[in-house]
Amino acid sequence: MLKHVLVPLDGSKLAEEALEHAVNIICPEGKITLLSAVDVPEVPIYGYYPPATVPDYQATVEDLLPQAKNYLDEVAKGLACPGVVVEVEAHIGEPAQVIAEVASRLQVDAIVMSTHGRSGLSRWLFGSVTNKVLGTRCCPVFVIPSRHPEAKS
Repeated sequence: MLKHVLVPLDGSKLAEEALEHAVNIICPEGKITLLSAVDVPEVPIYGYYPPATVPDYQATVEDLLPQAKNYLDEVAKGLACPGVVVEVEAHIGEPAQVIAEVASRLQVDAIVMSTHGRSGLSRWLFGSVTNKVLGTRCCPVFVIPSRHPEAKS
């Protein structure tokens, strides 16, 4: 059993499938950290201004971060694992990079995350956060394939 696991969530039911597995592998006095990485595209106006100076960018960040935290708080309330500490973190940034950075900073024993199960051209076009996290080699990663048929679409 593990003492501390990180579960990245993107707000989808598919991602939440990892929760059941995290609860099953955490030790009774362990810790689960729920993480949301909000990816806000940084597109400068006219190609010259840094994105942080664009008012719409700032407003988007200020709006999305609290929403992500509220979502994680709700998920945390629904977890049934007596004795286990559940913490939440929400960050702005490219999801795979944020996941790897938080996993390293918190020195988690493992990351538990779901995958949409895309392959071939679909994976190449849309990328795979799970694949990128696996490539960081920051810690062991438990990859949970989705049980939902719509996951691959």
